[in-house]
Amino acid sequence: MPKLKTHKGASRRFHVTGSGKLMRTKQGKSHLRRKKPHQVRGQYDETIPVHGADKARIQRLLPYGV
Repeated sequence: MPKLKTHKGASRRFHVTGSGKLMRTKQGKSHLRRKKPHQVRGQYDETIPVHGADKARIQRLLPYGV
């Protein structure tokens, strides 16, 4: 069986934890953050788990759990 290629865009956006959870960053992080409250700006630094409906689709893009 040939090797499977990792989707490079997905490998930069998602990562897999040691326990196997898929994690993602929040959207809206790149710009226009200065006008938001300090508490909201801090929330952008957290990574959150991927929704269950999207999990199978993303796992197909990351065959080796990059």
